Amino acid sequence: MTSLDSATNPAHEVPDVSQLVVGVLGGTGDQGRGLALRLAKAGQQVIIGSRDAARAEASAAELGLGVRGADNATVARESDVVIVAVPWDGHAATLTALRAELAGRIVVDCVNPLGFDKQGAYALKPEEGSAAQQAAALLPDSRVTAAFHHLSAVLLLDESVETVDTDVMVLGDDREATDVVRGLAGRIPGMRGVYAGRLRNAHQVEALVANLISVNRRYKAHAGLRITDV
Repeated sequence: MTSLDSATNPAHEVPDVSQLVVGVLGGTGDQGRGLALRLAKAGQQVIIGSRDAARAEASAAELGLGVRGADNATVARESDVVIVAVPWDGHAATLTALRAELAGRIVVDCVNPLGFDKQGAYALKPEEGSAAQQAAALLPDSRVTAAFHHLSAVLLLDESVETVDTDVMVLGDDREATDVVRGLAGRIPGMRGVYAGRLRNAHQVEALVANLISVNRRYKAHAGLRITDV
């Protein structure tokens, strides 16, 4: 199948996700706020979370667009889909504390385990294989996916940028869940969700962010990815 057939390719079909409530754990950080902003601008109901509810509420008020703020547990309970955008060093502790609240939810892990030294960014490999696999191990009753790794927070937060022209690689073992995440990505103008394999392949997707950081530093850019011929 060539790209000319893409309009009739059933693999491109996604469900209607417009009525789903999306929660963002780590929603007061740049990546989380950027995703919340873009989804809210697309008409999605969004709740951003923090360990400190007051901080989340203040950040939500700055974003406007009907975005709400709450503590992480409330966000997990009240959302249909929960994006995990917390720092890597708090990843395991945050998810462990929310295991009960996240049961039954589609969880979208976009955390990139990275280290930094004088030579720049480099990928870390968690014991479980990736941040997403760690999430799956910690959340056995959730539907864990991996996506939104390669987005520039600068572009997401810049409202003068009308379209974010990039593809989002979506991974997971639950095809229905990955289709929902692809649908959410497609709600953002310029963005497209592309299924990219099972969760066991998340490490190289997370690790690629180290390469994009190098690209951005070298070319003073906000690079993203495009998948060709699909």
